[in-house]
Amino acid sequence: MADKTVALITGAGHGIGKASAKLMAARGWTVGINDLKPEFVEETVAEIEAMGGKAIPVVQNVATRDGVREAVDKVMQEAGQLDVLVNNAAWVRYQAIPDIAPETVERMVQIGFTSIIWGIQAAAEVMDPARGGAIVNVASAAAFRSAPRSLVYSGIKAGVTGLTRAASAELGASKIRVNAVAPSAIPTEGTQKHRNAELDAKRIAATPLGRLGTVDDIARAVTYLCAPESDFITGQVLLVDGGIFSANL
Repeated sequence: MADKTVALITGAGHGIGKASAKLMAARGWTVGINDLKPEFVEETVAEIEAMGGKAIPVVQNVATRDGVREAVDKVMQEAGQLDVLVNNAAWVRYQAIPDIAPETVERMVQIGFTSIIWGIQAAAEVMDPARGGAIVNVASAAAFRSAPRSLVYSGIKAGVTGLTRAASAELGASKIRVNAVAPSAIPTEGTQKHRNAELDAKRIAATPLGRLGTVDDIARAVTYLCAPESDFITGQVLLVDGGIFSANL
């Protein structure tokens, strides 16, 4: 991978995406900040620039193949290369099976699943095979251990783990590594409405490390899988859950 690494993170205007962008920028990487909302992009770019980092604003809807390609093209135009792609964007609704609506499924699948296919495709076309590259998909612990009202979400995230393994097998010859992180429930702006003190207490009690994860916990895992330190790791799904999946508490 090039010394001056260039990354693109979808859904980087808040939460895990934003934390990952700031951590990568702190390493000296140039980071493309993608989000649908201009104000989120502007805020994240401003924070990175205030810490002396380099950021490229990429206001784009990545729910479509054309949208993903335009986001990648913007980074290529500004930086001349793309070494890292983090497929983080998602739109989530939790619904009981009888209440699942077609429009909910369509939007969740477009943003959380098919956009990853188009992201992998677009990134693979522009990453330099001499340098190689890294793609990290944000899955979820829900791909392995689910709960009521999460049929669509868990199905999508399980699919993301399959995409990760398949892409890693095909792109290895081009020196492109493809991995995924699978966080447990992480407090973010987007998950706030699905949380309460009682539920958080239950999650903490079921977690061997005795706390909820943070966006910075996930950002460190994402950045590690994108960095040269993980150059011989591909096709893996890294659970970042404080040990909850492996425990029987």
